[in-house]
Amino acid sequence: MSRQAVQMKTQPRSLVGSERRPTVAPACDVYENDEEILVIADVPGVTSDSLTINLEKSELTIAARRDVSKDQPFVTKEYRDCDFQRRFAVPGGIEEDKISADLKDGVLSVHLPKSEALKPRQIAVRAG
Repeated sequence: MSRQAVQMKTQPRSLVGSERRPTVAPACDVYENDEEILVIADVPGVTSDSLTINLEKSELTIAARRDVSKDQPFVTKEYRDCDFQRRFAVPGGIEEDKISADLKDGVLSVHLPKSEALKPRQIAVRAG
């Protein structure tokens, strides 16, 4: 079976940004099966209302903003405010109106369902 490739547009871990608010490329995994392409991104500390997911001209963009609570008295602080951004080249044949995303425990899952044209088919062989 031939797989459609989702190309990750690699970016350095710390992108251009001010010292106070860097832009970071989140760690991502991409999976593919007969039904969909699944993109999983680690975005710790991000809420669903600070996430933006766009598919435009065969490019999937995931962007998010993490604001660490300043109300908490920190003993030590390793997480800091930052913006997340990652882009992927997506093959044609994705059902754009059925794309969905879930955010749970800092892990974003973006489901890109394949159209019937991309799904594998078994060809019947006639004897005789």
